[in-house]
Amino acid sequence: MQRKITIKTITLLLCLVSFASFGKNDDAAKGDKKSEIKEYIQHHLKDSYDFSLFSFTNDAGEHKYIGAPLPVILWDNGLKVFSSSKFHHGETLAEVDGEYYKLYHSKIYKTDAQGTINYDEEHHPTNVKPLDFSITKSVVMIIITGLLMFFLFKGLAKSYATNGGIAKGFGRFFEPIVLYIRDDIAIPNIGEKKYMKYMPFLLTVFFFIWFLNIFGLTPLGVNVTGNIAVTASLAILTFLLTNLTGTSDYWKHIFDPLGDSMPWYAKVPLYIILIPIEVLGIFIKPFSLLIRLYANMQAGHIVLMSLIGLMFIFKSWLGSPLSFGLAFAISLIEILVALLQAYIFTMLSALYFGFAAETHDHAEEHDGEIQHL
Repeated sequence: MQRKITIKTITLLLCLVSFASFGKNDDAAKGDKKSEIKEYIQHHLKDSYDFSLFSFTNDAGEHKYIGAPLPVILWDNGLKVFSSSKFHHGETLAEVDGEYYKLYHSKIYKTDAQGTINYDEEHHPTNVKPLDFSITKSVVMIIITGLLMFFLFKGLAKSYATNGGIAKGFGRFFEPIVLYIRDDIAIPNIGEKKYMKYMPFLLTVFFFIWFLNIFGLTPLGVNVTGNIAVTASLAILTFLLTNLTGTSDYWKHIFDPLGDSMPWYAKVPLYIILIPIEVLGIFIKPFSLLIRLYANMQAGHIVLMSLIGLMFIFKSWLGSPLSFGLAFAISLIEILVALLQAYIFTMLSALYFGFAAETHDHAEEHDGEIQHL
């Protein structure tokens, strides 16, 4: 009994010490710190025109960035190519061939020599935005991931050719994953006759998403799969492959879902409802792919960065270690989520390809299996 009271007393004292340490901070300082953390998280989630590893404020109050500038490529009455260092992280204007450009909320606008930004009634910038083909940090990571995959699997293919079908080196780790995608994802969902033509895409999209997710958890902190433009591009590729390779039975199922099960005059009222739903499903499937991947990776980064930010808000020997422990636990979960999201995207893509490649005989066999169950 005395031991329980002692534990409760110690716990209460620790909580009081923690809150006392938190209460010593000035309210204005806490507000500034919270705003700074919020801006840092937003900056981390957004793409940028420079590859910044980290930043700090020196004794003179100057904000220093450690990283490398990237090339800015614009089309504005001709091609404009210059280094992103001209923007100095959005603090200065970039003058190119007598034209002035300003980096404002991660977008480039054309301005005058004073850098004036004009707004409409809803406070949206009305300045001209030139066509932007710049190499951002997300593009850099996509290129790096593409090159990594190319050399990695080129080496795996070469080891197969020179060692009689036996992988060596890093290929021994990736070979079981390739076989799993073939035997447990592609063949069961698409079928043994047609799975091979979809395998290059399934393998590419799995490792592409997985590697980018892992890179996002490294100190590089590049949140590529948390960019909705990237996930939308991957989903559009799945959408195009599904519908461009769809068989006549696939399209018949969409526009004639009831088949010959009843006379045409009885089907017309039902088709007024069924056909729009089937057509809408064509677009809902890829939309669910892009939202699932985007939302999960974006949310994971927000939670992780928020927990790390709590350490700088609490500034106590109890609150900070607790925030660090939670952040470490979330990081371990995110490693699993990185692999899981690549698996889910690949599995659903294979499932959609299976619907598109389905033939009449396979459909009847599938219906028979359902009735048997």
